[in-house]
Amino acid sequence: MRTGINVVRAGPELERTSVAWPQLSVPAGAVALALILTAGRYGYHRDELYFLQAGQHLAWGYVDQPPLTPLLARLMSTFAPESLVVLRLPSALAAGLVVLLTGLIARDLGASRGGQVLAASSMAVASLLLAVGHLLSTSTFDLLVWTGLSWLGVRALQGDERLWLAVGALAGIGLLNKTLVIFFLAGLLAGVLAVGPRDVLRSRFLWAGAAIAVTIWMPNLIWQARHGWPQLELSRAIAAGSSGTSEPPVLFIPYQLVLISPALVPIWVAGLVRLLRNPGMRRVRAFAVAYLVLLLIFLVTSGKPYYLGGFYPVLLAAGAVPSITWLNRRRAWVRRTLLGAGLGLSAVISATLMLPIVPVSALAATPIPAVNYDAGETVGWPRFAATVATVYETLPPAERAATVLLTENYGEAGALDRYGGPLGLPRAYSGHNSYWSWGPPPDGAQPVITVGLRSDQLLRFFGTVSLAGQIDNGVGLDNDEQGAPIYVCRQPQQPWAQLWPQLRHIG
Repeated sequence: MRTGINVVRAGPELERTSVAWPQLSVPAGAVALALILTAGRYGYHRDELYFLQAGQHLAWGYVDQPPLTPLLARLMSTFAPESLVVLRLPSALAAGLVVLLTGLIARDLGASRGGQVLAASSMAVASLLLAVGHLLSTSTFDLLVWTGLSWLGVRALQGDERLWLAVGALAGIGLLNKTLVIFFLAGLLAGVLAVGPRDVLRSRFLWAGAAIAVTIWMPNLIWQARHGWPQLELSRAIAAGSSGTSEPPVLFIPYQLVLISPALVPIWVAGLVRLLRNPGMRRVRAFAVAYLVLLLIFLVTSGKPYYLGGFYPVLLAAGAVPSITWLNRRRAWVRRTLLGAGLGLSAVISATLMLPIVPVSALAATPIPAVNYDAGETVGWPRFAATVATVYETLPPAERAATVLLTENYGEAGALDRYGGPLGLPRAYSGHNSYWSWGPPPDGAQPVITVGLRSDQLLRFFGTVSLAGQIDNGVGLDNDEQGAPIYVCRQPQQPWAQLWPQLRHIG
């Protein structure tokens, strides 16, 4: 009896061995444990402070992101409001899952049990994984979604058509976290159109999966449409270099060599070549084409280097088979020693650069903040709030009740809202991204304590602008807030309802 389901049998090279569950659990568990143990060092990242506040304004979308990560931040803070470890626990578990899925993809691409462990271990020591796994961020779960889609996609392209339904469901959930998923889907479609297997385009399961994805994503799409598609404006700002993690286009290709580890580049390059050239890879060749297509697109459009990061699990998985073959050639002990040294060195360097291992007092004297921008953005927030509170306390008591805190960016506002309550500070306002959407101060409210805004900006809006202090994180770290001026402003030139649109900025 015909079922309408096409089953494509793998060739000899793709005969699947059993899954090495015990062995794969070691690198996956080690990554999750390392991230949990280091989660409480340093402090909140600016984005985490923002997510915590966005979670208090639940919506189907925000100016700069879909709703899933702020919702998760709210849930975790409900369980343990003061715990940074609990907040970051989902990220640690997601990173462990990425490692496990990398091994499973390798198995589906014909890797032996040893090959599965090699692929998973290579992903476990990747600088990209440790960087995003350490923080609660949209990028953490985006990497997990791309890896999960790769695993399901490999199996679906090899003949298990019903998995397109799972692909659609996961893609829809991923799009509620970060719209970058649409590029993965478009790239894979371009690969299928270019090199096949085009027969999957006739599968009713594939189109049903697409309908599932759009249905899940629809509430966020409607929100974006009703608010003028602000994420398109954000994309243009990022392409112009407004983000702290933006890099010049000339560095896009070099960055691809360090996202995993320079020592492990041969493994994923071997995977890319295998996908492109090996006849046994014909049904999954679309992944290699998708990688190359998106590399070109992100390069031309000034995308961030890590945007391609979600493809490296499948490339490492594909490279496991030729890598194991290489290991078993003459003088195998020399080759295995070299590989072991590469994995060990990668683990040490990635952990040192991407995890908060160096004491915060010594961080400024290391190259870590220059390599890992996000490390610097997790330092100094309690002291930041305390400095603003000191300025606030200098105001006459009669003025404090109507004082407004206005910051240049959402991280600063999030820090004041997170730490300011016990210090007696009022809520913070900012024109940055979704903070602007949460509304202006009441008309007539003044004086205004500003942080991070320039005096020439402020003189356009206020009659008097007086320097009252300066931010100092106390450890000499040159991060985004170090040296930021604090002004006390009076005599607003217009009511807040009229000033507020002029303070809006996205980036």
